[in-house]
Amino acid sequence: MTGTQLLERDALGTLEAIAARIRRHVVDMCAGPEGGHLGGGLSCTDVLTALYFSVLDVDPRRPDDPHRDRFLLSKGHAALALYATLAERGFFPVEELAEFGRPGSRLMGHPVRAVPGVELPTGSLGHGLALGCGFALAARYADSPARSFVLLGDGELQEGSVWEAAIAAATLRLDRLVAVVDSNGLQLTGATKDIAPMEPLAERWRSFGWSVREVDGHDPALLAEHLDAAPWEPGKPSVLIARTVKGHGLPFLAGRPASHYVTLSPRNHSRALNALRATEGMG
Repeated sequence: MTGTQLLERDALGTLEAIAARIRRHVVDMCAGPEGGHLGGGLSCTDVLTALYFSVLDVDPRRPDDPHRDRFLLSKGHAALALYATLAERGFFPVEELAEFGRPGSRLMGHPVRAVPGVELPTGSLGHGLALGCGFALAARYADSPARSFVLLGDGELQEGSVWEAAIAAATLRLDRLVAVVDSNGLQLTGATKDIAPMEPLAERWRSFGWSVREVDGHDPALLAEHLDAAPWEPGKPSVLIARTVKGHGLPFLAGRPASHYVTLSPRNHSRALNALRATEGMG
């Protein structure tokens, strides 16, 4: 982490405090007329917080810096969590989050390049890891120390293209590539284990030639510690399996498929904010 990043984070508060603000933004956006992917946004908030406030070498004043680290939200439906993170990090004004999903807004349901800090459009599941391979390979050819990070959903791992990219990354020894799996155990139609079981997930990734770690996906400091240490083994890409809860922070929705896409009524919006205050000490 650069000295500037340390100063910025210290001014904003602890990683936990930053994550709490991001969750509140996610809840607020889901109270808009279009709603949003609430559950998957809340499950990956701590991962995004760790990356953008402790790990990634990025500068919101120079979002196209050729020497920056790259981040790809392969599970692009969690765009509202990425937007909230980018706004808190200073890529665009926090006030713009109120325009999420509105006609004419650049804050669409899936990330697009019009948003500062977004590398590529994503959301057609299964493509992000291959794009990350491309960024990692380009950095190698440019003799750049930049790392490439890709956040995937565990339901997304059912796409065969993910594993084609995993084979390519290991074969090419792309050890500057880091994948994070938001393993919340749920997808749109139910539990991932009931639809297409992937466990033992760590062994599956190891069999594809990756260095693997597992961690509590709601401990941003621990997430940052592991992610900042990558690559964990020379010549191997790294994957961090983050065990999370869909709808984390909202007891009335947490761990339920119903949290996948939600338009919060005024009553439930207030209920959600009160739950966040109670569970995360928000003022």
